[in-house]
Amino acid sequence: MDLERGDKKPPPPAPRTAATTTTTTTTSACSGKKRPPLRDSLVALQPVLLRAAAALAAAAAAAVMALDAQSYTAVVAIVGTRPLTQTFTARFSDTPAFVYFVIANAIAAAYNLLVLLVRRRRTTASLVVRMLDMVVMALLATGAAAAASMAELGRNGNARARWNPMCDRFGSFCRRGGAALASSFVGVALMLALNLLSAASGAGC
Repeated sequence: MDLERGDKKPPPPAPRTAATTTTTTTTSACSGKKRPPLRDSLVALQPVLLRAAAALAAAAAAAVMALDAQSYTAVVAIVGTRPLTQTFTARFSDTPAFVYFVIANAIAAAYNLLVLLVRRRRTTASLVVRMLDMVVMALLATGAAAAASMAELGRNGNARARWNPMCDRFGSFCRRGGAALASSFVGVALMLALNLLSAASGAGC
């Protein structure tokens, strides 16, 4: 009778599939859920702290190495009863690897300071900063590695090449250089953490 009168009952709603439920849940979890304001502030503060610490570590490494110098006086000959002495001076500029080390750390410190001063939230600027972060990290790592290889040679020498160590005569120079190297490697670790944090935030919802 209902069919003859034209009163048709609407069909029952189709049950939701598991894929639809999963998609809805995922979408709501990514876009609908709001994090607490305090957590947002802490997450936004992490890259600033890492960048400031990296700038400080790189600036300290560049300054310590650039000011590193020591003189050593040795007796080279004896004329009669009078000894002839000669003064030897060790400077960072005597080794190209140390010069590159100072330049790399100075660039890294200036770059991080500049980014902190002119920070913007535009997508294009953020992408450029991420790319430059990787370049600066590579620059720091190569500078620290080159200086570390020369520092090891100065400390232990090379018996096969008949290169004598120099840290037994320029102990203060080597100690300050070691402190600069340690600070630079800290800067490399901080830049690596900054890059990983940037990649994680970019891959998230």
